[in-house]
Amino acid sequence: MHPLKALGLMSGTSFDGVDVALIETDGEAIASVGPTGFRRYTGEERELLRAAMDDARSLTDRAARPGALRKAEKLVTKAHLDAVRGFSSDHKLPLAEIAVVGFHGQTVLHRPKQGLTVQLGDGAGLALRLGVPVVHDFRAADVAAGGEGAPLVPAYHRALARTLDLPQPLAIVNVGGVANVTYLDGDADPIAFDTGPGNAPIDEIARARIGEPCDRDGRLAALGNVDEETVAKVLADSYFRAPPPKSLDRATFARLPLDHLSNEDAAATATAVVAASIALARDHLPKPPALWIIAGGGAHNPALISMLRDRVAARIIRASEVGWSVDALEAQAFAFLAVRSLRGLPLTFPTTTGVAKPTIGGVLAEPRPLGSGRRK
Repeated sequence: MHPLKALGLMSGTSFDGVDVALIETDGEAIASVGPTGFRRYTGEERELLRAAMDDARSLTDRAARPGALRKAEKLVTKAHLDAVRGFSSDHKLPLAEIAVVGFHGQTVLHRPKQGLTVQLGDGAGLALRLGVPVVHDFRAADVAAGGEGAPLVPAYHRALARTLDLPQPLAIVNVGGVANVTYLDGDADPIAFDTGPGNAPIDEIARARIGEPCDRDGRLAALGNVDEETVAKVLADSYFRAPPPKSLDRATFARLPLDHLSNEDAAATATAVVAASIALARDHLPKPPALWIIAGGGAHNPALISMLRDRVAARIIRASEVGWSVDALEAQAFAFLAVRSLRGLPLTFPTTTGVAKPTIGGVLAEPRPLGSGRRK
């Protein structure tokens, strides 16, 4: 199969905005990596998404949209539409040249043990308005088959790592709202799981204490002292001892018991929890990784990177140091996964989500003329 031009879209649980990335791939190898883009959420939009996440906690039906969820889904769809159109204009890329769009949507609930994973976004509506096929709802098939539904990116991490001569075993960590790791060692299937909280508890501290969406450049944490007793209490949670496969909802560790600490100490302690929980991932890996590559928003936090280096005691570098995108890696991954879905190739594996066998995921929405209806 010839490589296809695919556009990937990702709106993570840090609620910062929509990442856009272009790649060319046949779903197995990466022919080229193109430009990236970003459509930032406004403060008002972030608050709506937070309200939707709160309302999602009571869901028992993944198709239901009570409270703020309906309005938030419209926002998510429009934001992604704006992101694609802006990207197309900025890079003079006609949408007719795009073979498929991978649309992850906005996760507001992830409870795979209850068979629930909810990503807001109207994939059929996006396909109709763009005039481009859209693959969406990537996680549902895996959860329905008994898997965790996350992480989904290991197949892309493996393809990306194959383009470079990197030390192995290799750990690739994405620090978004939740942090996850992919472990690669030769031709063995990747091992992957959510390590624990990512930016979520740090962002919550910044938002509640200083009115900022995040601790920019880890400045607040750098001024504080870590309360190791609190770190130990958080890490006593059974999640960290549980063997993979395992995955988390953003809300699980978003609010840590830090009220007794100053702003600076709370930020430093939340950052230490994230670093320590990533370091604990070593206990669930076959061998200690020779190299850790950090991507996602957490890679921009020097305080977090410093704490990781102290606690992991191995070589740690940012994704940019090997020529990968720190911010758009997951958007690229969903472009890659969209092509895999089109080809009927599996997205998830027993070693990444615990599903019984490699599982194909994603729902294809074809663009259709107005008045002809939408694919169900």
